[in-house]
Amino acid sequence: MAEYTPTVPARVLPSVTIRDLPEPPRSKWRIIGPGLVGAGVGLASGEFILWPYIASQVGLIFIWGAAIGIITQWFLNMEIERYTLATGETALTGFSRMWKHWGLVFVVMTLCSNLWPGWVTTSATMVTYLTGSGAGSVRWIAIGMLLVIALGLTLAPVIYTMLERVIFVKIALVVTLIVVAVLFAINADSWVELGKGMTVGARFPVPPLEFSVLMGAIAYAGAGGGQNLCQSNWIRDKGFGMGQYVPRLVSPVTGQEEAAASTGFQFPPTKENLARWKQWWRFANIEQAWTFAVVSFLTIAFMSMLAYSTVFGREGLANGIQFLQVEGKVLQDVVAPWFGVLFWVIGALALFASAMGIVDYTSRLASDTIKTVYLRDKPVSVNQVYFYTVWAMALIGIAVLLAGLDQPLILLVFSACFAAVMMFVYSILLIILNRRSLPEAIKVRSYRLGALVWSVAFFGALTVMVVIQQAQKLFGGG
Repeated sequence: MAEYTPTVPARVLPSVTIRDLPEPPRSKWRIIGPGLVGAGVGLASGEFILWPYIASQVGLIFIWGAAIGIITQWFLNMEIERYTLATGETALTGFSRMWKHWGLVFVVMTLCSNLWPGWVTTSATMVTYLTGSGAGSVRWIAIGMLLVIALGLTLAPVIYTMLERVIFVKIALVVTLIVVAVLFAINADSWVELGKGMTVGARFPVPPLEFSVLMGAIAYAGAGGGQNLCQSNWIRDKGFGMGQYVPRLVSPVTGQEEAAASTGFQFPPTKENLARWKQWWRFANIEQAWTFAVVSFLTIAFMSMLAYSTVFGREGLANGIQFLQVEGKVLQDVVAPWFGVLFWVIGALALFASAMGIVDYTSRLASDTIKTVYLRDKPVSVNQVYFYTVWAMALIGIAVLLAGLDQPLILLVFSACFAAVMMFVYSILLIILNRRSLPEAIKVRSYRLGALVWSVAFFGALTVMVVIQQAQKLFGGG
């Protein structure tokens, strides 16, 4: 084993350590979770607003687009997980081994997309629908939420465990909403339309909506942007594969920090290790398929059916938070007052949990890259960098809210571009990383390589389209 030469490049970062791949646990139930966390964080405005809005405008003829987007992201997530299962390093660290600053490029784009506190003001706005306190109180509710998020993420002894519990509660609430909706609100016509929407057929129906809305809906069904990259961090903290050798992210205040190597490991491709790899790889695929892909698609389908059953064909609906207010009022009128309240309560809690997940994954990506690449030999832990990043995001968000600033057009434009550009670029990098840095027996090939090529083509086309469209908005051309 000591004579094995690692395939992971060591030009930029130190070489990995050679260790055998750990045995998968006999009871796999206790390591289910990262896919649900990914689905739970991703179940935000897209599932609650964008897809239901599309259903309200054109019906359910475009649901097949959600299936395409989620399947594409499942393949992406599995290639992100492949590298971490094999090395214990995150995909961003793998990218940084190819060029030192790749990780920082993705971190900056993720921060720019998520630094503005729009993700928490959406949840706060839904709270006002319940309290009737008006738009003026959104700022203070959002500030309170930011403080709760920062305290929760930095005081939990094991951060992933706390986040996982929050997301599990969120998914349970959303499932409750769906069950009640099926019983009381979703009509028979929506089931018929759902079946039609899943049949693409020869005519390949494309609804008469703005093309960018449709492409964006497909691209970000489930997750999108930097969130997919964080699957590395979440499976590592859950102890998948070589991630068992890496200490989990803990609070520097209440947790017990462990000395951690800044780089990962690699197993020699012996018969025993490859047998374990097959078990780990099979489990990771199944876990991601059922918890991320299936949960994401069912949520989109049922929330779209609920919108179709209540507000389809209604004039003047906005593709924004106001859409949820209208839908809730219709549910109060059509079903009962209690159902509209339940819809807003679960929506507010679900969007709050997504906001917490967004702060977590942004801070995880930043802290892992900064410590591993730039502060590798400095006396500061990844847990401390995470702590500072979380509080920086919260305090900047509070400052923005107190200043009463609206999100500037240029930041909205950049946010729209960043996710598409990120997914295009890291689809290319994943092909290179999982072809060149892993042993022959476990590198990406066959139809999975084809799926990555499709991802490059799809997100490349989306990138060009979004950049042109947003440039027209900035410079007055459209």
